Amino acid sequence: MTIRWYPGHMSKALEQISELVRKIDLIIEVLDARLPYSSSNHLLEQVRRNKPCIKVLNKNDLADPAVTRAWVQHFQKSAGVRALPLVAKNIPETKSLVKLCKQLVPQRGNPGYPIRTMVVGIPNVGKSTLINTLAGRSIAKVGDRPAVTMRPQQIPLNNGILIFDTPGLLWPAMDDQGGAYRLATSGAIGANALDYTNVGIFAAAYMMRRYPELLKERYKLAELPATPHEVVEAVGRCLGCIMSGGVVDVHRAAETFLRELRAGKAGRISFEEPGTPDDVEAELLRFAGIEVREQHQQAPTVPE
Repeated sequence: MTIRWYPGHMSKALEQISELVRKIDLIIEVLDARLPYSSSNHLLEQVRRNKPCIKVLNKNDLADPAVTRAWVQHFQKSAGVRALPLVAKNIPETKSLVKLCKQLVPQRGNPGYPIRTMVVGIPNVGKSTLINTLAGRSIAKVGDRPAVTMRPQQIPLNNGILIFDTPGLLWPAMDDQGGAYRLATSGAIGANALDYTNVGIFAAAYMMRRYPELLKERYKLAELPATPHEVVEAVGRCLGCIMSGGVVDVHRAAETFLRELRAGKAGRISFEEPGTPDDVEAELLRFAGIEVREQHQQAPTVPE
């Protein structure tokens, strides 16, 4: 199955974000700390216009700490970019974000001259949760599904910062299907655009390659099964996803497995690391039994 998900409002959102960039001082891009590359939208980089950028690695408590440190070093090699791991609900950690904003834009932040900041990111990475924590009250809509925020909104804070919240923005031509499957594993892709069984098998393949001991410990496996499909079946037996006749409900097992991974119940996991070769990515898809069809959808034109 080839994953593709681009709701209609996202095309309009790209135009709105491109226009807003002209008016702001600083960009805060919220990423999922477990997959910072796949959750970073290359279209946003094109409209950045050399504005300072803070890459917030949210959900840091779910990610592998050593891998997160590697991502911070990777991102901060780019000019004008700083990376900050945090948990969006953690008030002390978000205060460090405010401090960093003021360091990057020292000429603003006074009464009448707020730091004009745009918060961007793909769906379901925690943009709205971060904004609500910064504001100290519930302003932005929060949900456990992607595409909750549908249009930009302006939010003044009490600390010299003005925030523009924007809709989660993906890209229509998902040529990197390894990245698309990681996004689906994390919950950033709408449920109607994916097959839970395929995505669960992909996640099992990755866990077998990268975190086999966590798999065995969580699901009481003396030894790992030979294939990702058999891992999902073993997870289903462990979690009670059994149909009549003692047969594992593979779809329900895969869906439950994904919920567990997203909640961190199997441990702190990162779904990608800096500099992973393309042939390793392709081998993982083959190991998961995923056949990727070539896509011909044209990417949107980024407004000038």
